[in-house]
Amino acid sequence: MKAVGEQHGTALWFAARGYPVHPLTPGAKTPAPNCAHCRENRHPAGECPCTGRGGWCHGFHAATTDPAVITRWWRQEPRFGVGVSCGPAGLVVIDVDNHPAPVPDRQRLLPGIHIDARVDLTGLSNGYHTLALLAAYRSRPDPAQDAATLRVRTPSGGLHIWYRAPLAGPAFRSSSGSGSRAALAWQVDVRATGGYIVAPTTRTPQGTYQALPGARTPAPLPLWLNAELTRTGHARPPRPAATPTVPSTPPARTPAPLRRGDDAHRILAPLLGAVRDCARTPSGTAFSEKLNRAAFTAGGLAAGGHLTEAECTGLLTEAADAARPAQSRRNRLVIESALRAGSNRPIHPKGRS
Repeated sequence: MKAVGEQHGTALWFAARGYPVHPLTPGAKTPAPNCAHCRENRHPAGECPCTGRGGWCHGFHAATTDPAVITRWWRQEPRFGVGVSCGPAGLVVIDVDNHPAPVPDRQRLLPGIHIDARVDLTGLSNGYHTLALLAAYRSRPDPAQDAATLRVRTPSGGLHIWYRAPLAGPAFRSSSGSGSRAALAWQVDVRATGGYIVAPTTRTPQGTYQALPGARTPAPLPLWLNAELTRTGHARPPRPAATPTVPSTPPARTPAPLRRGDDAHRILAPLLGAVRDCARTPSGTAFSEKLNRAAFTAGGLAAGGHLTEAECTGLLTEAADAARPAQSRRNRLVIESALRAGSNRPIHPKGRS
């Protein structure tokens, strides 16, 4: 499919690798505006009729890997920038800021880590310094210098360090480096579930987001950063099962029995069960995250040769439509995206590839 411009080509490139994309306002890093109907009528993104019809309303909630939808968007406005929805893409992006701001007290630089008064902080002024300080405390390499993963220089002089989230680990939440709820380091933000990241080639009046020399795809999240994100409260705890409040909610369909002794099916079965359990309540069950995780795992099992892609798609579609029958098209988009992303990380039940 021929791209209509550089940023359209970028959007197709990321989508082809399983990363859902959505348009950004031309010349800005914010999502393209909602349609007039959505601006005037408040409603949850999951209930928006526009996204089901291939609209871009509600930012990263409308992100897709469908090349036909992406091409229609960028043909309508070739100057759109490119946003990548981090949660469905399975991404954790370390967003290093380089903003002039008063340096806080040393005990606020690395939340939860005591910085002794004997540590010389002369010259510390931005997120590059605090991230390097965190890495030094853990005796690890500075992620800003990690050429083994995709790194993108921002127009303001900051840096986006892209990593793939752990397959079997927790989902991580987004945060601000100055946030009180969860923060990794001062002037170091985290873009993950519930957020998006600006893709390279996106242009603003300040400049262009540019990929740095090195890897062009995200590497796995280093184990020590995984531990730090968990320590600093970024790991999202599983939501408790909600008590059904709508008597008419249909029960989940009983799945077909899985073949005994099949390790791949045993891995996938509890994830599919979590998706089906969402039928018990219409909202508040993190349905999209559970479906994304199940599909991502299925993609890895298929890539490892333990299941066929058709078998994975059938199992996932059955579970998703049992839980959310009214949004089958959106279910398919999540499944397609996560299967593709998971296929980049083959899974072998009895050992790693």
